Order: sequence, then structure tokens, then C-alpha cells
Amino acid sequence: MAGRFAPRPTRATVRGGESVVPANGVPRQAHAPGRVRVWVPDGPLELGLVLGPLRRGPGDPTFRTMPDGSVWRASRTPAGPGTLRVTARGGEVRGEAWGPGAQWLLEQLPRMLGADDDPSAFVPRHRLLAFTAHRRPGLRLTRTGLVLESLIPSILEQKVTTLEAYQAWRLLVRKYGEPAPGPAPGRMCVMPAARTWALIPSWEWHLAGVDDKRASTVLRAVRVATRLEEAAGMEPAAARERLEVVSGIGPWTSAETVQRSHGAPDAVTVGDLHLPGIVGFALAGDRDADDSAMLRLLEPYAGQRHRAARLVLLSGRVPGRRAPRMAPRGIERL
Repeated sequence: MAGRFAPRPTRATVRGGESVVPANGVPRQAHAPGRVRVWVPDGPLELGLVLGPLRRGPGDPTFRTMPDGSVWRASRTPAGPGTLRVTARGGEVRGEAWGPGAQWLLEQLPRMLGADDDPSAFVPRHRLLAFTAHRRPGLRLTRTGLVLESLIPSILEQKVTTLEAYQAWRLLVRKYGEPAPGPAPGRMCVMPAARTWALIPSWEWHLAGVDDKRASTVLRAVRVATRLEEAAGMEPAAARERLEVVSGIGPWTSAETVQRSHGAPDAVTVGDLHLPGIVGFALAGDRDADDSAMLRLLEPYAGQRHRAARLVLLSGRVPGRRAPRMAPRGIERL
């Protein structure tokens, strides 16, 4: 299966996969210079693997990959909105940033690209994972240092199809966000501020396909946005505890958040529709594995279970589909 077909595009494979970044291509047009930082990683680095989990679908207004091999991100930092362009050439990474948050983004650049991550801590116990880790040595776990920008889209992804979640994020950010600073590619936006999320009318959530339960969870989260952003400086376990104090945020959502905000190597996602079956099939031939079976299979990787799950997803060894893909509910049409 792995050698004949590409993995089906479930939300799990999108999360665990990569964003395709061309190695070379058409040079970009000249643009106004921003702040610049050059950083040399201490090992192999693949931008698409490291930054891919930050992309919420092909139309994500906050994330863009370009033909020249660059990756663009628009973020709302503690210093304000900012745009970051990252390129990797000849063993070094160049970051260029614009906007009030430019300096903060450049200071965070090494952590975002996995400088705090230690891939050597992972010891493969399965041949498949050993082969995948050898084949993709540029995998590092990103650490953005920003909680809300990972938490809100994770809430939108609760118990819905990939298409519904990505559409909701795209529509709400484009309508209520602000244009990305600097010469960002067309239609890139910075996500709305916490107060703006709180002021979105109920009918706009409905038009974006977001049910009342998820919308209410986002509203509860943004009311305590400052306290949640403080969790970026905590250990992942403590950060998850703080996030889960908010009603509507459970283990699935907190894990999806700290995987990105903290680069947490052990924050394996439980409660996912597809992941247990994918891990079970890849490591034990059990496509019907549940969360408890998945966790048993990942026990040898304690401390590195999230990395192990990502390597499973990158391996391409996924079970074939037995039923048509779940259709979007389309509540915005009701």
C-alpha cells in the first residue's frame, strides 16, 4: 500500500505530513526590505516538514508557500501583527520580517524551526519508524510560542470534517483579520485579535459553518486570552492543564495546540477519528485500533510519542478506505 498509493488526505495525515516547499523556482520580485536574521541550524532541516503542521488547509490566509521555495507566515505576536518570510539555502536559514511583530518573530525563528527540539532523543523500536526517520532527517518539531493561533483552529476542527474546519478558519480570518504587514503574497491575513473574535456575531459563525458549541468554546477561550498565552512559557503538561480548564477544551484540543505552540514531543493526540487506526495498522497491522491500543503501541516511545505518530504519518503506510469519505454537514445552508 505504502509504495503504490499516496496517503488519503485526512486531517491526521495533513497534520502529520508536510507542506510542499519547492527547492527552487521563479525568483520573487523586488520588495521593500524588512528586518533580517540569518540562522544556521545544527543539522538537516526541511522547512516543509517543520512548518507544515502550522498550515490549516491549502487556502489558509496565514500561511503560504511560494515557487521560490520560501514559506510565509502571518502571526499575531505579543508585540503586534507581523509577517515572516523564511528561506533555506546552503545550510543556512534566512528570516525576513515586517510589521510591529517583526522583531519578536525573528527572535523566535530558531525555536519555530526546531532549535529546542532534540531528534536524537527518539530511539526507533519499529523498522518502519527507523526507515522513515532515516529517510526524513530534516524533521524537527516546531515551537511557535503562540497559543491562541494554534488553539482557535484546533477548536474549529473538533468533530467535523477537514473541509469544514479549514473553510471556517479561512472565512473567519479573511473577514475579521487584518492584512498581513509588508509585501506578503496576496490575501494573506493576520488572525483577528482576541477582542475581535469575541465580537463576531452569532450569524457569522453560522455562515462559516461553525456550530454553537465550537463557537462558544472559542468565545470562552478568548475571554481569558492573556492567561492562555501565558501558558506558552509553561511545560507542556502544565500548559495543557491550563487550557483544559476552559469548558469545551479537552485532551484532543490541548494536545493539538501544544504540539505547535510548545513543540511537545510527547503530546500524542487521543480522541482522533483516524489516528489510532493509522498507527495501529502501521505498527501492528490493526486498522481497528482504538486510543488504548494506540497508546500501548506507543509505550516504547514514552517522551517521544508525538514524534513517533508523525513518523507513522510520514511513512505513508495507511489502511485503505473502507467507506466513502464523510460528507460535510453544511450547517451554513440551514
